[in-house]
Amino acid sequence: MGRLVEVSDTMLWVDERGDQDAFPLVVFHGGPGLDHTMFADYLDPLAEDGRCRLILVDERACGRSDRAAAAETWTLAQMSQDVTDLAAALGIRDRYATLGHSYGAFVVLQHAVDHPGEPRGTIVSSGIAATRWLAEVGRQLEAFEPAELREQVTSSWARETEVRTEDEVSALMEDQMPFHFKDPQGAALKEYLRKTAGLARYAPDVVRHFAAQDYGGIEVEAQLGQVTHPVLVLAGRHDRACAVGASLDMAPRLPDAELVIFENSAHMTFAEEQDLYLASVRAFLDRITS
Repeated sequence: MGRLVEVSDTMLWVDERGDQDAFPLVVFHGGPGLDHTMFADYLDPLAEDGRCRLILVDERACGRSDRAAAAETWTLAQMSQDVTDLAAALGIRDRYATLGHSYGAFVVLQHAVDHPGEPRGTIVSSGIAATRWLAEVGRQLEAFEPAELREQVTSSWARETEVRTEDEVSALMEDQMPFHFKDPQGAALKEYLRKTAGLARYAPDVVRHFAAQDYGGIEVEAQLGQVTHPVLVLAGRHDRACAVGASLDMAPRLPDAELVIFENSAHMTFAEEQDLYLASVRAFLDRITS
């Protein structure tokens, strides 16, 4: 179940889980062009134990959010403002934290820079603070094994600039997913694909748009020192998409940061090491709400 919430010029879809009176954790998905269902039920224990009210968001023009939002508004700056506007619309602007994974990490990191001190805390999950780190992806792909999966992933990225239907996006996402797990043929990947099968509403226009623009062009390294609230940085040791070096570089630039590295994960930390991921988030929430 979910609902549309009005923010400035558009409507964002939110799926809320847990006690409405619990501390709000506003969660942003990867992509761009995916939706909140990429988290499946992996984060649900945070709401089930009363730790927080999970608010899973479909970003601007994505998922079940209003698809009519003008393409010129598909920017990190606008999506950062959407975080603030959504918090105001939900009546939680004075008490909430954000969690963003992959592209969602770009959104919440941009928001932390643009609105320091507004959220109680920010959780940057498998993210980077500058586009220079995207160069690592090509180097990781060159070393990716087995060779047939390397070719599969390479082909899927090339198709991002051409996709026109949700089925086409679904196919390329399935082709890419092995790259994002430490074991590209292992049980964690199979379980993730099982849990998320048939759930997503993809936005092919958004996929095409961002594939041609460095996935939003995140550039906030020089501003990280302006972030006044606590930040939790989560990174997979074997991440091939958002290299662990980006997080190792990011954390010391932030005035109040904790860094957790998942030694047995690549990009999909919340699925590969769910228990440690949840424990890390719980400890951070306890810290910022005590």
